[in-house]
Amino acid sequence: MTFAATELCLRAATVTLLLVLAASMFADFRKVLAGRLAIAFALGSAAHAVTASMGAGPPVSDWHAPLIALSTGDIVVFWLFTRALFDDAFQLRWWHGLIWAAVVAYSFVNCMWIAPAGHARIAIIMVNSLTLVFVALAVAQTIGSWSADLVERRRRVRVFIVAASALYGGMNALLQIAYAGSRVTVEGANLLNAAVLTAIAAAITWAMMRVDGADLFTVPAEAVVLTKPVAVEEAADQRLVDALMRLMADDRVYRHDNVTIGTLATRLKIPEYRLRRLINQRLGYRNFNVFLNNHRIEEAKAALADPTQAAVPVITIAMDAGFQSLGPFNRAFKATTGVTPTEYRKLKASAV
Repeated sequence: MTFAATELCLRAATVTLLLVLAASMFADFRKVLAGRLAIAFALGSAAHAVTASMGAGPPVSDWHAPLIALSTGDIVVFWLFTRALFDDAFQLRWWHGLIWAAVVAYSFVNCMWIAPAGHARIAIIMVNSLTLVFVALAVAQTIGSWSADLVERRRRVRVFIVAASALYGGMNALLQIAYAGSRVTVEGANLLNAAVLTAIAAAITWAMMRVDGADLFTVPAEAVVLTKPVAVEEAADQRLVDALMRLMADDRVYRHDNVTIGTLATRLKIPEYRLRRLINQRLGYRNFNVFLNNHRIEEAKAALADPTQAAVPVITIAMDAGFQSLGPFNRAFKATTGVTPTEYRKLKASAV
């Protein structure tokens, strides 16, 4: 079998795998933001599988250019997917769509006018430099939120999905830049690229199919079936929950700077993984920072509703409760209560 025929088979296999993954996500998680972004990422990756090639090659046809543009925009979708997958509070904003549209439009202009005008090398370097930026953002997001993730299986699969996708995306972008001056398609590089992409698509599809979707995606509470522990485990867990809540209520450890799962586990004299599982499976939290912030906000709510603290600045109340600055406090407070701290204080004052 020739290089070209082998490459075509690999591309077809990759597209098939990605379409199967997209269909599976659509059937089960189309109403969940991370699920919708997973579908978009799979479809964009399918466009990449069809269009990816090393070197400048022949001029891009009219039907080919939109696919290349969508393939380029898929790196923005990947960045948003990692944010939604590992941050349950993440919401899409209008400017996210604007970034995606700008990257897609820029890629399309590159294909249709900049590269044909004799600037193919510059066009390839610029587009792939953008890819490297969004790969870096996705990796930073994944690493930054790693320690706060309480869902064990999601913690494991996140490393695989993001590492594989980011490694491929980064290496592909670097190779594209390296081959940017080549005026011919590099068959060996294209075949290797297609083989690696097929392997990654197969591995990600396998990984996502075997992990419980409720672990990866935030689903309605009524859709989650909790496994009831045996009596001995339940009693032991309850003792740990009671001890944890005493640390929160009596010692107010959430006020401390840089409190982590590790420091709490040390205080309770249990392994970190067990405390993570306890907070997730017994208390229902998926993120450690949300667990801490809920306790901080409860303290702040009590202070804001206290007439004797009416003259205390909101920033003082926020920092006393454990927040490091006013911005994160305002956002977390409004996300929890639906109103700003100042509005909450006025509502409580008017109710007296």
